Amino acid sequence: MDKKNNLILASGSFYRRTLLAKLGIPFEYASPDIDEKRKPGEPLTDYVQRLSIEKALTVGRKYNDHLIIGSDQAATNSAGDLLTKPHTIEAANTQLSSLSGKTAMFYTGLTLYNSKTNNIQTITETTTVAFRELSAEQIQSYITKDNPLDCAGSFKCESLGISLFKAIEGRDPNALIGLPLIALTEMLAVEGIDPLTW
Repeated sequence: MDKKNNLILASGSFYRRTLLAKLGIPFEYASPDIDEKRKPGEPLTDYVQRLSIEKALTVGRKYNDHLIIGSDQAATNSAGDLLTKPHTIEAANTQLSSLSGKTAMFYTGLTLYNSKTNNIQTITETTTVAFRELSAEQIQSYITKDNPLDCAGSFKCESLGISLFKAIEGRDPNALIGLPLIALTEMLAVEGIDPLTW
């Protein structure tokens, strides 16, 4: 593709915009208006992949010669319960207390849609996070310092939240924040774009 500003992130997320900016390719962003409800019995891997596709296609209807990036994420604790954005200090405290000494699974759907050729590339990345044993004092101090109330799982791994973990398993730590850059780079290469030579 020509070197022009034809990359669109189908998300209003500050975190995803910050991640995409690391590749050094100019982009615009647009928030897709879609129904994000999970279908009954839908596996989380299918759910996040479906939403990433729907986000890309929805934004793609407004741009006829662009590469559209869609991404979505969901997470569960070791008991299979969904991890949500806590929104309150109390909910964050409860969520992190339940994760202390346990593991969580994060599923990140990624889609790259070429609105000119209708080519769609899509995958789901899985990341496993093992949490340290955390005291009530550590949890409260962390929430106060990092304010992770808008983050699923009640942590920001790109900042102090990394100190909550014992280990992360997955091929791309960026997937945990919401945009798998390794997979995205591979998808962009299929479309003739290499961040290293941009």
